[in-house]
Amino acid sequence: MTRQNPSKQAAADQAATRMWGGRFAAGPSAVMQEINASIDVDKRLYREDIAGSLAHAAMLAERGIISREDGAAIAQGLAAIRAEIDGGNFKFDAALEDIHTNIEVRLKELIGEAAGRLHTARSRNDQVATDFRLWVRRACDELTLDLKDLIAALIERAEEHAATLMPGFTHLQPAQPTTFGHHLLAYVEMFGRDVSRLADARRRLNESPLGAAALCGTSFPIDRHQTAKALGFDRPTANSLDSVSDRDFALEYLAALSIIAIHLSRFAEEMVLWTSDGFRFVSLSDAFTTGSSIMPQKRNPDAAELVRAKAGHVIGMLTQLLIVMKGLPLTYGKDMQDDKAPTFAATDTVRLGLAATAGMVRDMVANPERMKAATAGGFITATDLADWLVRRLNVPFRSAHHITGELVRLAETKETALEKLSIEEMRSVDPRITEDVYSVLTPEHSAASRTSFGGTAPDNVRKAVAAARERFL
Repeated sequence: MTRQNPSKQAAADQAATRMWGGRFAAGPSAVMQEINASIDVDKRLYREDIAGSLAHAAMLAERGIISREDGAAIAQGLAAIRAEIDGGNFKFDAALEDIHTNIEVRLKELIGEAAGRLHTARSRNDQVATDFRLWVRRACDELTLDLKDLIAALIERAEEHAATLMPGFTHLQPAQPTTFGHHLLAYVEMFGRDVSRLADARRRLNESPLGAAALCGTSFPIDRHQTAKALGFDRPTANSLDSVSDRDFALEYLAALSIIAIHLSRFAEEMVLWTSDGFRFVSLSDAFTTGSSIMPQKRNPDAAELVRAKAGHVIGMLTQLLIVMKGLPLTYGKDMQDDKAPTFAATDTVRLGLAATAGMVRDMVANPERMKAATAGGFITATDLADWLVRRLNVPFRSAHHITGELVRLAETKETALEKLSIEEMRSVDPRITEDVYSVLTPEHSAASRTSFGGTAPDNVRKAVAAARERFL
């Protein structure tokens, strides 16, 4: 046999390691190579790729599809590669397109011919789908911890301010007295639902595509239940076509992230309002604010503003993947290579937003005096007056609403507060009103009276704090 010269041999070896090598006589053009390469994005999957390969190799050896010696060599080589990447000593090569081929080529360098047996009974299609599910599953777990840290911070501050009066708003107009603690617990509920959504998404994605191969399964006597169990999946996926073409799990995960981002943005908007001179409900330290390049008096809530802005990034990434997937026939299309970049970026963005928000919650200093002073405007106890008319005078609520509206108009005319109207002025609207009405016209009474389940009464808030710790932490 004539031995090829070294340069030809090297070219042949490289062609053999390409996932599509052998079918094509010529290599890809530079443009094709650049558009096809994904290593800069998918190298984040290296842990998952190695875990999937270890499970697959162990199953192949167990089933006698490859020898136990080759299985052991593959496991040893993959462990060495994992150590190299963890240690920053692995050289990623864009010419090898993706993380899977980079690892496979390095494995061949380490253990020789046995490396070529690893890809028996699987395809890049089920390999990628498995890696990606494993990554999203881990991200769900990490984000859940981040959410719980934020929830813990909110609960701590809610307990501290269970009785701190502030105006509650609708349409950003003063509506009824509430407490700062009750307001913060509303966000605990939001982020608690986010934890639940991630748990739901995780439960649905926890099926293993490994063994579906390219699209139709394999003729080798593999054990998909074994590899599913080894990787912590609940079961193997049921349909090989769906296994390699499904990205619902990524879409559902990105949808959950988009809702988290919206919740973060809503809280960020509150922080922007509360720290403004018009409110001055809270202040933030230098750790989460910046100054102005020209106005030396300014303290800008930039951390909150940036969290608010980044919600658009996350929603855009969900939209991006929805559009990638919307027209794809079964099964796999290369379009789906673009599933990971938005998923990774959205994850990074949301994790940063959660950390920044938890930091602001722990950093903020409330101004109870300013909050209470803000309850003096906007006729904020008008509903309490209407409720008093119903309870004490047995007036139908619609009539009580009308009477209260006339009293509000009278107070507006006199440029005073409801509780500053004299009893004679009140009786000019309805002669049945008694002096007892003044007992319900303070913000303190109003808040304390809201004792219905989920209401704003300070005692309710304290109970809700304990319940939230039990439910979410």
